[in-house]
Amino acid sequence: MGKNKWLRFEENAGFSSLFQPEFEEVFSKDWRLKGQWNQSVFKREAPICLELGCGKGEYTLALARKYPDRHFIGIDIKGARLWRGAKTAMEEALPNVAFIRTRIEFIESLFAPHEIDEIWITFPDPQLRKERKRLTHAIFLARYRSFLRPGATIHLKTDSQELYDFTFQQVKALNYNILYAYPDMYGANLHNLVDMLGVQTFYEKHYLAQGKPITYLAFTIP
Repeated sequence: MGKNKWLRFEENAGFSSLFQPEFEEVFSKDWRLKGQWNQSVFKREAPICLELGCGKGEYTLALARKYPDRHFIGIDIKGARLWRGAKTAMEEALPNVAFIRTRIEFIESLFAPHEIDEIWITFPDPQLRKERKRLTHAIFLARYRSFLRPGATIHLKTDSQELYDFTFQQVKALNYNILYAYPDMYGANLHNLVDMLGVQTFYEKHYLAQGKPITYLAFTIP
């Protein structure tokens, strides 16, 4: 591991917005902040939005800037990537941002029923060989359902047509409510969603430069 990575891991420990629960704290048990995010972390009541597989937290940070009256939590397992998001949140003194370093498989240990209002999944690994590891597989959707409020929206942005098609079929099979389904969101008339969808991460810019269509799917779990 490079020296810069070690330095980032050390710096991560000092970021007040970055939480790093140990395996033993979340495996088959409730973590200490479950059900307490507004009260103990953000110190006010407001809707909470998650970004899963957030990487450097670009989408989390951008949405937090756009919507200061809401709270945003980015989750990823890569500490070196989360360092960038947590450092930016500190530098900009953003009070409505938090990051969690953990595996998405443990997400039910982190949040209580009805605690979360929205989920964004932006350019995740499509797991082309392992369907069950896709963040939109029915297994994961059931986990999200355990803590989402009624009517909460899940958003998927991806350059992977296979992941988009897979998710669309999963959602239909589960009788979830599809709000938007665009296999090429930049080729569609989405003026009413421009604030949410206008954020372009490093990966999105990279895929657009390659001429890849960006897909967008939004749905609710009844």
